[in-house]
Amino acid sequence: MSSELIIHTDGGSRGNPGPAGIGVVVFCDNQVIYKQSNTIGSATNNQAEYQAFLSSLDWLLSHQSKLNPTRVIWKLDSLLVVEQINQNWKIKLPHLKIMAQEAWQGLKKLTCEYQIGYVPREENAYADSLVNQALDAK
Repeated sequence: MSSELIIHTDGGSRGNPGPAGIGVVVFCDNQVIYKQSNTIGSATNNQAEYQAFLSSLDWLLSHQSKLNPTRVIWKLDSLLVVEQINQNWKIKLPHLKIMAQEAWQGLKKLTCEYQIGYVPREENAYADSLVNQALDAK
């Protein structure tokens, strides 16, 4: 299978920091091929957003050889995470810098082109609903 994947990720916390969750949805040909909804303990909103991206990247790397995507497009509603991973914004907080470095290391392992872009929250509703599902179930 060779195709384009669209990955929506979202993270959120109730309280900042507080109980946090992540949501990941992967689309191929407008079909959901993977989704994830998990709590991640106590975290800030930004940590949860990063963790959602990292979880999607880990999943992709472990399925890359089987899926053989030609291109991956990430859609996140966190402008901070998008701009930091794309190395357009400085990263001042050490714990976020560590997460960004983990992202950069993983992205180097991709065998296809990729882009990481920002979408408004309403265009990320599926991933957002998975975050709330995880937090409500706790």
